[in-house]
Amino acid sequence: MARGRLIVISGFSGAGKGTVVKRLVEKYNYSLSISATTREPREGEVDGRDYYFKTVDEFKSLIDYNGFIEWAQYVENYYGTPRKFVEEELAEGKDVILEIEVQGAMNIKSQYPDAMLIFITTKDIVTLKDRLVGRGSESADVVEKRIRRAAEEAETMPSYEYIIINDDLEACVDAVNSVVVADRCKKENQTEFLIDIKKQLEDYTR
Repeated sequence: MARGRLIVISGFSGAGKGTVVKRLVEKYNYSLSISATTREPREGEVDGRDYYFKTVDEFKSLIDYNGFIEWAQYVENYYGTPRKFVEEELAEGKDVILEIEVQGAMNIKSQYPDAMLIFITTKDIVTLKDRLVGRGSESADVVEKRIRRAAEEAETMPSYEYIIINDDLEACVDAVNSVVVADRCKKENQTEFLIDIKKQLEDYTR
């Protein structure tokens, strides 16, 4: 069985990457790695479905036990990707989506060079701020912190293989799936198949 592929999805806070990821799982049956975080749950979020909500002490204990593939601090909270789930899903041949911020994405790429890096963005800064304010869950100060953080994250965008604008949700979801399928078809990602089909043809023509 071919090993699954890691698909890392990052993006500015407010760009809608969480909604895009949920639709990818619903529409195309990707496996989703649920992150752990120390931030407070937003309205409607459920522990074990949206995130694993941890105290700072619980999170740091998992760091000490090497329980994360990657972790990072973002706007005063910690976020991390649990190691066990990801490794098991990849071993079963499933494509796994990681929805993580840019520092974590760079850490993943260093450990998994074949991982695909996709960045989700709004079409402009006005749209980004409107979406952040429209959440209604964060103070004006936090909104400004997230926009300043976006300016820092923009510096890492050239490190991503694909940049996709989320102006229409379904179009964005389909675009992400399309680049994953196209990437899987690259000859360098079909090495085993090329060897196998060549051998079959050689055996047949003997």
